[in-house]
Amino acid sequence: MIRRSRSLLVPFAVVATLGLSACSTADAPAGSSSPSSSSSADTEVSGSITVFAAASLQKTFTTLGKQFETANPGASIRFSFAGSSDLVTQIQNGAPADVFASADEANMAKLASTDLASGSPRDFATNVLEIAVAPGNPKGITDLDDLTAPGVQLVTCAAPVPCGAATAEVESASGVDLEPVSEEQSVTDVLGKVESGQADAGLVYVTDVRGAGGKVDGVPFDESGKAVNTYPIGVLRESQDPALAQAFSEYVRSAAGQRVLASAGFGKP
Repeated sequence: MIRRSRSLLVPFAVVATLGLSACSTADAPAGSSSPSSSSSADTEVSGSITVFAAASLQKTFTTLGKQFETANPGASIRFSFAGSSDLVTQIQNGAPADVFASADEANMAKLASTDLASGSPRDFATNVLEIAVAPGNPKGITDLDDLTAPGVQLVTCAAPVPCGAATAEVESASGVDLEPVSEEQSVTDVLGKVESGQADAGLVYVTDVRGAGGKVDGVPFDESGKAVNTYPIGVLRESQDPALAQAFSEYVRSAAGQRVLASAGFGKP
């Protein structure tokens, strides 16, 4: 089965600065239905934070950042999107960040093990892999086995990247030995290779296919359920504004945040 993607996801890591403001306050009640109801009536959050987030979260977190700023006057959320493993390295090397949202639990655990995370990270979403192919699926790819056919140029994520670790899991579950022509440092780089025609197929997340704006088609495969990635979010110990960082983290997990994530194709944690 081929699924046509619906909305655009920029295929590379970026830093985005968002700057909207309106009126509201801080902590989100679980049943909130709008940005303005996502904050406690007793606390107003303001200030500026930087959120390091997995590349696969670029579109959804940009939307969530705008909504949060609209709900909280004076709050500014900046983002840096890249492969989770690269972001961990940057944080370990002293890059200033207040919140980290990872595409897997393993990379979040690296920060916790070095005492760089503050408190316990919380899961907020799940994701699974899908095969991205050119529109119309000219190579006729229907499953993982087809990715090993002669002449099929396959691109995957590198092993340290969450989508690379998930790829290894589905290889093990299926018994298929994939031989990619390149291994990329983020899932958006993989998607970009397929979109540009540099590859015939790539293993990306369901959400990446959905967000590609018709530039790729998606081919689901049975073994994807063997490698479900869980996404955690946490405040970093060196945050310059832990109250605002915590408020944004809670907003991501609120009802309003979960609606945005679900519309992009993410599963519940």
